[in-house]
Amino acid sequence: MSHANARLTVHGRRLIIDRARQGWPQAHIATAMGVSRRCVQRWIRRYREEGEAGLADRSSRPASMPTKTPAEVEQMVVELRREERLSRDDIATRLGVSPRTVSRILTRHGMPRLWELDPITGEQIRASKQTTTRYERDRPGELVHMDVKKLGRIPDGGGWRAHGRAATNPGKNKRPKVGYDYVHSLIDDHSRLAYSEVLPDEKGATCAAFLERALAYFAAHGIARVERLLTDNAWAYRFSLRHICAAYGIRQKFIKPHCPWQNGKVERFNRTLQTEWAYRHVFTSNDERIAALAPWLEHYNNERRHWALGGHPPISRLRPTS
Repeated sequence: MSHANARLTVHGRRLIIDRARQGWPQAHIATAMGVSRRCVQRWIRRYREEGEAGLADRSSRPASMPTKTPAEVEQMVVELRREERLSRDDIATRLGVSPRTVSRILTRHGMPRLWELDPITGEQIRASKQTTTRYERDRPGELVHMDVKKLGRIPDGGGWRAHGRAATNPGKNKRPKVGYDYVHSLIDDHSRLAYSEVLPDEKGATCAAFLERALAYFAAHGIARVERLLTDNAWAYRFSLRHICAAYGIRQKFIKPHCPWQNGKVERFNRTLQTEWAYRHVFTSNDERIAALAPWLEHYNNERRHWALGGHPPISRLRPTS
């Protein structure tokens, strides 16, 4: 396909040939078409050698590419994404190639993005809205985001993800009522350092106690002071965190009602929690899943590569603590 600024299309090239047949001098054809004489000569020569097919668009790809990624490496990239659902940066580190090369290979093979896949089966199940507007605070502790994610508890022996819906839902209104867990999370806007706990509810006293423990965790990891706390407009946040914020000198801020994207850092973290911890593996009990949270959180903060941090983990943006 001709590029946007091309002087000649297939129809323009045919016009060159028609005028050459009519006896036009090549210099006159070049002037009338707004191209060089050499260009006119090239299309006339191609028409003589190849006929009508010589006027078609051709690929500008070079005949040889000495630096092309080997086919076996491309296959390994595709297999790692399909089998282990690794991120671009993880695949690049595993195979010793650049992240951009991995992106090109995945795009060339039509591989979907990770957020489009089911975390357990790897099947493509969803699309997602994206935005080009992005912000980030200048220093750790300048702004932290807080939220709660509600997850259905896992019955002993495993739920429908382990046994299928047909086995766990034999009939309408016969589903076992196991209740819900509430995953409370606090994440730093600048470094993306995160802290989470699985708690039995989202009441005011529970949220306040969690915030104190999260602030202690942040202090132990180099964020000695939190300046602002951003939450949604839940009753527990509006009226139960006041004394904690006052005691620590934190200014509490609220998002606009019905605009969860304004608290996007922790909302995105919630999705990462689901895909990489809660639903990544098949758990056979609720306690087993809860026990897996702390190790995953340490991995997230200290090892997991974060795209927004240039492929580095959150701890890389914090000063070492003794």
